[in-house]
Amino acid sequence: MRNWLKEYGATIVVLAILIAAVVLGVMLYNNNQKYELAMENSYNYSFYEFINYVDSMETYLAKSAISTSAEHGAETLTYVWREANLAETYLSQIPVSTEGLSNASKFLNQVSDYSYALSRKNINNEELSQEELDNLSKMHEYSIQLKNAVNELSEELNNGTISWKELTGKKGTDLAQQVSNISQDSFDTIEGTFDDYAGLIYDGAFSEHMTSRERKGLTGDEIDEEAAKEIAKKFIGEDKIKEITSNGFSENGNIPSYDFHVKNSTENEIDISVAKKGGHVVYLNYNREVENEIISKEEANERALRFLEERGYKDMKETYYLTQQGIVTINYAYQQNEVICYPDLIKIKIALDDGEILGFESTGYLNCHTTRDLNKNTISVDEAREKINKNLEITSERLAIIPTEYDTEIYCWEFQGKIKDNEFLVYINAETGKEEDILVIINTPNGTLTT
Repeated sequence: MRNWLKEYGATIVVLAILIAAVVLGVMLYNNNQKYELAMENSYNYSFYEFINYVDSMETYLAKSAISTSAEHGAETLTYVWREANLAETYLSQIPVSTEGLSNASKFLNQVSDYSYALSRKNINNEELSQEELDNLSKMHEYSIQLKNAVNELSEELNNGTISWKELTGKKGTDLAQQVSNISQDSFDTIEGTFDDYAGLIYDGAFSEHMTSRERKGLTGDEIDEEAAKEIAKKFIGEDKIKEITSNGFSENGNIPSYDFHVKNSTENEIDISVAKKGGHVVYLNYNREVENEIISKEEANERALRFLEERGYKDMKETYYLTQQGIVTINYAYQQNEVICYPDLIKIKIALDDGEILGFESTGYLNCHTTRDLNKNTISVDEAREKINKNLEITSERLAIIPTEYDTEIYCWEFQGKIKDNEFLVYINAETGKEEDILVIINTPNGTLTT
């Protein structure tokens, strides 16, 4: 027996190691396949939502270019603004980086901004100039080309000619080094669509410097993926993380970032993005069912403020909120010396069963946050109040910084008040006394919103 063990023992150990290695390899392979399938489903969803909104945007642009009614034009252009905005959002989630897609994103951004500004003009019963109508026609022509290009790419994805694995490449490396000639040609088609697109609007609110403006809150040095992973782990809490994997680098979005997929200790899946510049967390989200609303909205607000404070976001003040399916989403704006700065926005999503933070989004804050010069010659609150409709029963007043559709800011007196059963916010320019904006406050059982 001893001789047998001596003779075959080493072989048995080797076989056991080989079997264990094979089993481990199969498990890793299966896990990798599941992960790749989940990523492919996510990419498909973003891509086809992008296509749907581009199609819809093209239709509404066609209508807006021939509309003669100011009322109908305002409605149509509002739809263009919405569809272009959503198309750009989903485009930013497609993990492919090319100059063509960057230009497509810029195009969608300008369509969104321009259509919004023109809709405001229509709302004020102002006719669109011939130049503005010509610009809409040009935008419509480009939107047709973009729609055709992405639909061709969709057909290639559907018939299996190309795959997301090809397009995304290994570890987010450059597209040109990874994809086949066929898939490269597909994206060249999109790039060709925008070869002669340098921005349709050259002056005022839509000039080049506005669409590529400095992101004031995006401070610090550039970091690599490993540093970004450590920041993501710390932001979530290392004790809560069971597994973290990289989704690569997203360059097409508003803020270039490293994306990670996290499985936490309760098997819930979390997506988190960390900016390449400065290592700021841009986005965090995960979804789970909330069956019982145990904590109040006020307690959720306290937990969210504590969460922000612990992560370095000081002087944040709650503005508006919405409650849906046991989850409250609260908007927070930065407050500087009692002046509320609405552009510096952070959104927090809190579960009302245990107060867990389910979501975080800081794009507005990273784009706009800065210490502002508030030592300006301002009119007094009494002078500003004289500009208000005398029927408005004022309930509160304060100074505020508000954003405009032109990516600029205005220093205002903010008045909240009521006329009969309707609540309003009125903004009076704190330097000139001009009425800048009026918002309707919508109070619902689920939250407070404005329109």
